[in-house]
Amino acid sequence: MATTQVADIIVPELFEGYVVERTAEKSRLFQSGLISIESTLVNKISEGGQTVNIPFFQDLAGADQVLSDGASLSTKKITSTKDVGIVHLRGDAFSVNDLSRKLSGADPLNTIVDLFADYWMRKHQTLLLDTLTGVFTEATMAANSTLDIYHTSGGVGTAGVDNVISGDVIIDAKQKLGDSKDSLTAIVMHSAVEAKLLQDDLIDFIKPSEGAMNIKVFQGMEVIVDDNTTVETIDGDPVYSTYLFGRGAFAYAPGSGAEAAEGGEGTWAVELNRDALAGDTHIINRKRFILHPRGVKWNGASMAGLAPTNLETADPTNWTQVYETKNVRMVRLRHN
Repeated sequence: MATTQVADIIVPELFEGYVVERTAEKSRLFQSGLISIESTLVNKISEGGQTVNIPFFQDLAGADQVLSDGASLSTKKITSTKDVGIVHLRGDAFSVNDLSRKLSGADPLNTIVDLFADYWMRKHQTLLLDTLTGVFTEATMAANSTLDIYHTSGGVGTAGVDNVISGDVIIDAKQKLGDSKDSLTAIVMHSAVEAKLLQDDLIDFIKPSEGAMNIKVFQGMEVIVDDNTTVETIDGDPVYSTYLFGRGAFAYAPGSGAEAAEGGEGTWAVELNRDALAGDTHIINRKRFILHPRGVKWNGASMAGLAPTNLETADPTNWTQVYETKNVRMVRLRHN
């Protein structure tokens, strides 16, 4: 791997690919198959623009026809439409002073490089959860792909047994996809929800291979725990959002940032800047990527800038379901 030397600190020049690979390697979201890296979208994002069109054909429909010796078959047409993904633009910058390296005897800039993969993994996961908030409050998704069982007394009260998560409730949630429910392979939940299921002895631990980390499984679905999942307070009780997913429910595509930085060292994706008078070395990491819920298109009705904020991805007015419900491969369960 080629390197660039700045202030006696060696930093990988191919940093963008390095971070993408490590993010995918470390993230449970990628490992579970919930997010799949889409090569066709990688090509599309390189063409530029704020959005990427993802065309698809709808299934053949209508009744079949009875053959007759006196009449010809009538022809039908297959319907094409499109899903639309938004291109996210994100970045961050950190600085290291020469004296911090001299006094500590450590290498802070390379430490930042090592930590960036975990950093972007967390940011991607937060963005995904905010996206889910917007997607599942979009009208069609809210009506067809959400199961609400939380306590609604009209006033302050206590949730009962029928309002909390259980094995039976998960089966009811999966039924939202009808005969496609077996496509759901992962479940994302708050740690408090996980604790409840552990107390009920409903989570299994599977060791996939020698030396590999145990995988938590609930009703055959891999368990992913994240305390950034939505927790609301409704009628005096906490209400948790638990999400069920099929493989490839989200498509991910990293954009290239390999072009040379103007006036700096490195590339657009990873630029190194030197403030010699202050003794500071800056590392700037920029990213273009798609993180798209398949089947729910971005319409951008309430986007102010060139790319959406997390708050804008959580806005249901920016989303429109375009796949049939069974093909979206996502279900939300709201419960106490």
